[in-house]
Amino acid sequence: MRVSRAQAEANREAVINVASRLFREHGFDGIGLKDLMKGAGLTQGGFYKQFESKDDLAAQASRRAMEHATRRWSAIAAASPDPLEAVIELYLSTGHREEKSDGCPLVALGADAARQTEEVRAPFQDGIQAHLQILNELMPKAESPKGHGRAMAMLSLMVGAVTISRILNDEEMSQRFLEAAADEVRRIAASARDM
Repeated sequence: MRVSRAQAEANREAVINVASRLFREHGFDGIGLKDLMKGAGLTQGGFYKQFESKDDLAAQASRRAMEHATRRWSAIAAASPDPLEAVIELYLSTGHREEKSDGCPLVALGADAARQTEEVRAPFQDGIQAHLQILNELMPKAESPKGHGRAMAMLSLMVGAVTISRILNDEEMSQRFLEAAADEVRRIAASARDM
């Protein structure tokens, strides 16, 4: 049975969305095409009509995940009287730590992405730059020459803390990593104010 162009595009979008979640949950190599397509309610046979390769899908799913993460930061910041604090509280929370399939793709896939093709890594670089831009905009005196370096340190701390907190079996230690990173990110942001 022939599928309409609109339905084919809807199927393609469904596969990208499902892959975005499943890759974060299982890693790029932890799930096969059959299970990705099954997760979207489709058969594996249609995959190559929609995507050039698994790398093509991984790149598009990564872009979708990074864009979602950036929009999430922007939305939480826009809805808060203290935008930077809202982003810190969202990101360095127990809830985010537990959001493996919908959480930050840098945490879920960072080390895995580093081993992928340039095509798959490119959306991560774009997403990192977008996250840095948001942090720069939320920091006092973001126009200072050191602002970008501060944003880099903050993002590194945040991603690292959530990554480590997910690894740990000790709940108390896991929580302490999130809290310590939040305190340090606040300190870095405050240091921009003191310039």
